[in-house]
Amino acid sequence: QSYCHRLQHDMYFLTSTSRLNEQVVDKIVLQLNRVYPQILTNEEAEKFRNPKASLHTRLSDLLKHLQKKGDRHCQEFYRALQINAEQLFNDLPSRKILKTTDPTEIDTDKEQYMLNDRGPVFFLACFSVAAGLALFWYCCNSETQVIGRARRILGFSPIIIGRHVRNICMLYLEDMSRN
Repeated sequence: QSYCHRLQHDMYFLTSTSRLNEQVVDKIVLQLNRVYPQILTNEEAEKFRNPKASLHTRLSDLLKHLQKKGDRHCQEFYRALQINAEQLFNDLPSRKILKTTDPTEIDTDKEQYMLNDRGPVFFLACFSVAAGLALFWYCCNSETQVIGRARRILGFSPIIIGRHVRNICMLYLEDMSRN
């Protein structure tokens, strides 16, 4: 989101009563006048610091003026606001939106839910299928002669593998040993 759009979004918040006092607005205008590159000319700075106009009018005119000038000018306004009124800068509506929708930040609660939405039973089922397929592939490989060892392992595994599955595997191993 560009700084001009952010400033447009924050304009009502900034111009509402008692958000910014006259001294802070003067400091921001002076900083925009003195910073390199110069954002406000001397004439513009005097116009926005004119005590005869109301603070609301001066601030509204300043924000509209900066929006017309472009994104760099709006960015410098936000920098000046951060330096001179940090608490107000942190409370800006656009800052709150940026804090909640930062694409580089990982929402740990959401990430934890996304990783654990299937639960431990799903993990154990997938792991069992993968281990079974690996054992099946290892036993069926014609280059390896491990049927005797596999039979011993499967014989001691009624706790790990269900009895029906163990019986099927034992029948398959016996059939393989006959061939």
